[in-house]
Amino acid sequence: MSRYRPPSPPKSNYLTAEGETRLRQELDFLWRDERPKVTQQVSEAAALGDRSENAEYIYGKKRLREIDRRVRYLRKRLEDATVVKALPSDTSKIYFGAWIELEDSDGDTSLYRIVGPDEVGDKPGYVSMDAPLGRALLGKQVDDEIVIVTPGGRDRYYVTAIRYTMPA
Repeated sequence: MSRYRPPSPPKSNYLTAEGETRLRQELDFLWRDERPKVTQQVSEAAALGDRSENAEYIYGKKRLREIDRRVRYLRKRLEDATVVKALPSDTSKIYFGAWIELEDSDGDTSLYRIVGPDEVGDKPGYVSMDAPLGRALLGKQVDDEIVIVTPGGRDRYYVTAIRYTMPA
């Protein structure tokens, strides 16, 4: 058995304006607030003497590596990202940034928004455009049926509404 793992497929480089703002705020917080604090803590721990058994020093260095890794990732994503601020020309179809109301076969309705992979988890109902549900929804219209294959079987949904502004 080999240790080879195929590389993960590349993420889409799209962000909503709100997503870009949130990533920029996170980058700013890490670079201007968090990193200087941790750097100060590491230098104070290093001044205590033996670093090989100094837990504060070891943990601080580890935390600095985590912060630097996240800062590099955020800078790269923001540099490569395409921020979608304009509405699509045809607002009757589902495109990136749309709010979609779906009805399942039981008659229950759910509200989703198609966003980029970096924005999933920001708010409830955000679905990545790379996720199976997001891919199935793109390009659909009101009253279209969507079938998603899940481990529990096939799920059917019907598009009942499409908006490009946040619903009230």
